[in-house]
Amino acid sequence: LDTETEQVIQESLNSLADGRTTLIIAHRLATIKHADRIIVVSDQGILEDGTHETLYAQRGHYRRLYDAQFRT
Repeated sequence: LDTETEQVIQESLNSLADGRTTLIIAHRLATIKHADRIIVVSDQGILEDGTHETLYAQRGHYRRLYDAQFRT
């Protein structure tokens, strides 16, 4: 998807999810950055669990993935 279309879809999903429990499976971390809870899963099971801020501060798997995607 181009950036503009992705933004429109993300806004629509956010509107539909308001007040509901929603499960989103994503490879693009921008899609889930503002989620209340992020669960990082690998073939070994759950690796990490928390908010974006918490997981990023832990400097674990989530942070490595995030930094690789956004080249920070």
